[in-house]
Amino acid sequence: MTSDLLAPLDLAFWNIESAEHPMHLGALGVFSAHSPTAGAHAADLLAARAAAVPGLRMRIRDVWQPLLPLAFGGATREPAPDFDPLQHVRLHAPTADFHAVAGHLMERPLERGRPPWEAHVLPGEDGTSFAVLFKFHHALADGLRALMLAAALMDPMDMPEPRPRPAEPPRGLLPDVRKLPGLVRGALSDVGRALDIGTSVARATWDVRSSTALTSQPTGTRRTAGVVVDLDEVHRIRKTEGGTVNDVLIAVVAGALRRWLDERGDGSEGVAPRALIPVSKRRPRTAHPQGNRLSGYLIRLPVDDPDPLARLRTVRTAMDRNKDAGPNRGAGAVALLADHVPPLGHRLGGPVVGQAARLLFDILVTSVPLPSLGLKLGGCPVTEVFPLAPLARGQALAIAVSTFRGRVHYGLVADAEAVPDLDRLSAAVTEEVAALLAACGS
Repeated sequence: MTSDLLAPLDLAFWNIESAEHPMHLGALGVFSAHSPTAGAHAADLLAARAAAVPGLRMRIRDVWQPLLPLAFGGATREPAPDFDPLQHVRLHAPTADFHAVAGHLMERPLERGRPPWEAHVLPGEDGTSFAVLFKFHHALADGLRALMLAAALMDPMDMPEPRPRPAEPPRGLLPDVRKLPGLVRGALSDVGRALDIGTSVARATWDVRSSTALTSQPTGTRRTAGVVVDLDEVHRIRKTEGGTVNDVLIAVVAGALRRWLDERGDGSEGVAPRALIPVSKRRPRTAHPQGNRLSGYLIRLPVDDPDPLARLRTVRTAMDRNKDAGPNRGAGAVALLADHVPPLGHRLGGPVVGQAARLLFDILVTSVPLPSLGLKLGGCPVTEVFPLAPLARGQALAIAVSTFRGRVHYGLVADAEAVPDLDRLSAAVTEEVAALLAACGS
């Protein structure tokens, strides 16, 4: 693989990282083990297979050549000449609590001098299961790209060959002069869009009423938890009330937050936190999947509404309004503004941008697509997959959701000191699904 210049959003993720807020995403996969040594065998397989996956060999290096003014201060993604998979795959001691270990591992930033990813194998104490925590820096991969990289390490599967698409060329350090007229017209259009997004962002910071439970001073600590919900139950709610599966899953978050805030004594009255709902602009089978292609929707979660069905209708209305406007407009599309910042601006402004996240949104609720395939590692099938999102500065909680083989998996990441009762919030997710089913008469 050749080197290519980091896309603006990738560069933003690379530069807003700090020791207390590492910008890696993760996934905790739980496998059914056929023997007590299955975990150790899985670690050996991951290390052996990683060497054959080109995307896992890529490191990120800064660009400081003054003769390349358009790239000065940026970074490139390039093959690491000394790549050693054994530095990235680690076998841990047996544990009875995969999430407890995963939380501590999510605290640790990835080493920036080598390809920014890790795989941690966690054998279960009872010998009947093991887990693998994958960590990928957001500058290396978005959710879909991370899924492709992790899947490349699983056991081979007989799958149909994808229809070939023309490969996109790597991002050059200088633009093609033949394309300059079109680039100028596009830039003028982009400026108008940027102004629209900027105005929406300013408005989104007005009249903010959230909860102190969702904000925190950075402690660098992490805690994770997972919840599994029957997808058939979600479909029953959707068929009764309309909308999409995603509407129901977001409404479940709103209801769970209400229960959790009331039980811990913080109170939900008047609380309507702003949730950022990322939207991928990547085509699933693109031939050149490097770089983040993200926008987003911003909605108010109706945490203060006591009626489960009313909460769902409010979420559905807000999401419909966002979809009508499209992912290129509104405050949720703030990630698109990264395209209008030169590389050096990302370098110098990264710390400031990282601290501004709490001004725009209070909680991240993201959906991660997973294939309904019988993935295996060393012959051991995956039984659960919990996606784990990075935690923005000043925020105490991030929630990622995926559907896998008929079940919904909620992955919760929190600041361990700000949210010591994350397990209670996970229980509230299950309780909220039951409440919605009861309200629907199911």
